[in-house]
Amino acid sequence: MPPLNAAKVKNVLSGDTLVLTSTTEPGTEKLLSLAFVSAPRLQRDNEEPFSFQSRDFLRRLTVGKVIQFYVLYTIPTGTKREYGTIFLQDGTHLPEACVAEGWVKLRKESRGKDASEESEKLLNDLELLEAKAKANSKGLWASQGGSIENTYDLPDPKAFVEKHEGKSLDAIVERVLAGDRMILRLFLSPSKHVQTIVTVAGIRAPKRAVTVEGREQPAEPLANDSHQFVETRLLQRNVKVNILGVTPAPANQLICVVKHPNGSIADFLLKAGLAQCTDYHSTLLGAEMKTLRQAEKHAKDNKLGLFKGHVEAKASGGSEIEATVSRIVRPDTISIRTKSGTEKTVQLSSIRGPKPKDAKQGPFEQEAKEFLRKKLIGKHIRATTDGIKPPSEGYEEREVATIIANNKNVALALVEAGYASVIRHRKDDNDRSPHYDDLIAAEEKAQSEQKGMWSSKAPAAKTYQDYSESLQKAKIQSSVLQRQKKIPAVVDYVKSGSRFTVLIPRENAKLTFVLSGIRAPRSARNPSEKAEPFGQEAHDFANRRCLQRDVEIDVENTDKQGGFIGVLYINRENFAKLLLEEGYATVHAYSAEQSGHANDLFAAEQKAKDAQKGVWQNYDSAADEGADGEPPPTTTDPTTSATDGIADPSITSAIPTKKDYRDVIITHIDPSTCALKLQHISPTTSHALTTLMSAFRTFHLSPSSSSTSYTSASPPKTGSILAAKFSEDGEWYRARIRRNDREAKTSEVLFIDYRNSEDVAWKDIRPLGPQEKFGTGKLRAQAVDANLSFCQFPTTNKEYMADATSFLRENLEGKQVVASVDFVEKAGSSSDGTGAGAEGTLWVTIFDPNGRGEGEEVNVNEEVVAEGLAMVPRKLKAWEQGKGDVVKKMKEREEEAKGERRGMWEYGDLTED
Repeated sequence: MPPLNAAKVKNVLSGDTLVLTSTTEPGTEKLLSLAFVSAPRLQRDNEEPFSFQSRDFLRRLTVGKVIQFYVLYTIPTGTKREYGTIFLQDGTHLPEACVAEGWVKLRKESRGKDASEESEKLLNDLELLEAKAKANSKGLWASQGGSIENTYDLPDPKAFVEKHEGKSLDAIVERVLAGDRMILRLFLSPSKHVQTIVTVAGIRAPKRAVTVEGREQPAEPLANDSHQFVETRLLQRNVKVNILGVTPAPANQLICVVKHPNGSIADFLLKAGLAQCTDYHSTLLGAEMKTLRQAEKHAKDNKLGLFKGHVEAKASGGSEIEATVSRIVRPDTISIRTKSGTEKTVQLSSIRGPKPKDAKQGPFEQEAKEFLRKKLIGKHIRATTDGIKPPSEGYEEREVATIIANNKNVALALVEAGYASVIRHRKDDNDRSPHYDDLIAAEEKAQSEQKGMWSSKAPAAKTYQDYSESLQKAKIQSSVLQRQKKIPAVVDYVKSGSRFTVLIPRENAKLTFVLSGIRAPRSARNPSEKAEPFGQEAHDFANRRCLQRDVEIDVENTDKQGGFIGVLYINRENFAKLLLEEGYATVHAYSAEQSGHANDLFAAEQKAKDAQKGVWQNYDSAADEGADGEPPPTTTDPTTSATDGIADPSITSAIPTKKDYRDVIITHIDPSTCALKLQHISPTTSHALTTLMSAFRTFHLSPSSSSTSYTSASPPKTGSILAAKFSEDGEWYRARIRRNDREAKTSEVLFIDYRNSEDVAWKDIRPLGPQEKFGTGKLRAQAVDANLSFCQFPTTNKEYMADATSFLRENLEGKQVVASVDFVEKAGSSSDGTGAGAEGTLWVTIFDPNGRGEGEEVNVNEEVVAEGLAMVPRKLKAWEQGKGDVVKKMKEREEEAKGERRGMWEYGDLTED
């Protein structure tokens, strides 16, 4: 008997021929054909019937396994080919198993090849097995089903990808060309195969030696190791393939994820250090790229393969810092202020905002900047520096950083909204976001959903009309704005401590806005100009507190240059008062009195004097009093000086004031500010209003009252008191016209007896009727504006405001309660229909006599703070400062809410800097 040998099967060429490798010398190979049999040939141009099935039977039995064999005979034609028999570890014998299944035929000239007794016995056994296979129509002896259409060319690779993208195809690895390239036979159906070269997605393996135009290009380090690593694991193995895309022309090779039963081959190659990640396929792989980078990091950390001498690059970034966003420079660049007060500009890592000069992206620049402003300006963030970008293209050296706000990656939010693109870094560029692959995936999704600058439609252009460019335009617009209170606006630019450029989005208006009642020292407008003392400090303070912030304004007048004079509120606080408290401004007595805020402004100035802040750093209170020989006398009002109206909080706290309790009904709650509309309740007013409204409704039900109709040429006059139908009950009420929409033919009206408002069609508006019966001279407006004392609502957070509004509506709206009036603001013009002598906005504490049932009284202001729906203002008004016991109680309820993490405190103390 011939000697028995051992070897490992590398691959199978056909149903009767195998390539074997030595178990002791892996690089040594030999061919072995099965003795006495032949199989159909696998040919590129024309595969014989059943050739694939025949080879596949033998492949499944042997590839990758160690076998034992002996050679029966050789045929010395061309290359010396050896023929023999094979024994598998499970006891299977070849070629007997192949003949029994009908996948090979006995050669006609088999007898005489080897005249040994063992060969004769084997031939007899094979003849019997073949006869049985024929009888049962097995394998090659079947009458049909042997033909398979195998294509070697893909005429349109992109169309092929579109058809099979997202699907998992079965395949066999026919040949391994390199660690990252191979030839696959893809099974499109049982009778249709495609054989093509594919590139493994996400990696680059070292190149093997090639000959180009007669010149041999040497292999890159570890190229053969990478090739052998893949070949020993995948050659002629069944794999699963996910087709992702196509490489650029002219190669046009499919880009695929190739998986054997244990996982992706790319992952194993990277962990062994025999390949590197490539960003070219990041978009195709999306989140899967993160897994590959982790595998590469494993090889780097353990210095394997290509990374044997790897030294981790020194990180150019720093540790995480906490800061506040002070300005949005561009859609991808912000200025931040650290806790130490240092200002620096950082660029968001790995992204780029819309390019201004790009015809498609440019129109989205302002939209992207506004998106970022709403998310970040004035907010606390965490910043981690990822690298330093050197000066280039006119830009100075700048940090690139990952910015986290509210536990959300800001760069990722921009990309998801379609307001930024992801930078494609060079291979050696390590100054990139640690969330780079998430950014790539988000960009691909935004593009597919056509979000932001990836949309086929350009955004609606937002054009602001500059009403301060001429005095005439300013006066016209001022007359419109003076009728409105607390107008939402955005500070676009800070010109000085008391002068700003503001935008009013709902009016498409741009204004130069000047603070009333104060004078701030002038800052230098250019390097050659000298600033007044504390002028630059006032300018910087205004920049820190106001630039790009959402504010509210009240317009009172205009100056000679077209500037709008008035009050600017930041977080519900009069900014002029804040400037005065810091000593960065002085009170202008006449305009302060005209504004109606004189007491607050003088009290704030006095506070700065006492602390010797800013311009008052050398202030001497004794000298100031001695100028008149004695301190100012106290008037009958214990809170006010007789000479200048300066509020004195210490006197207020020492002398109790008379309580003003009123029975009221809450008729409306503003969801954007939680401001209240109150209607006073008393036997006299209730009867008068009921009588008037009964007569009013009867009058407007008569046909004669509907004779007037309004048109675009003759709309209802703004500011006039007319009759308007309320949509919810269809009844007529007294209403003031706030503004008109000529296109929609509607007016925004304020129902003066209830203080709620809505848009009403002109067909539902008509003249009031006889003034002596229904006018404000007969019965003045019955509803007033009010705010909850000592409560500052989170107006910039829609979710928290919705909770606060819901709480107030549930507990107050439509209910009769008791209002303790803590302070009354000076009334504005009577054009709103309130009539002469009307009060301004009330600051009230609301008591619900039956809030908890059984007659137990509830202080609603305290409950709102205790539920975390509002906070006690950090900057108290002058009249609030005098109510120390009340403030103390409110702060105790606030601490209770913080401790329980209620409402706005659910993520901790948001007032901590």
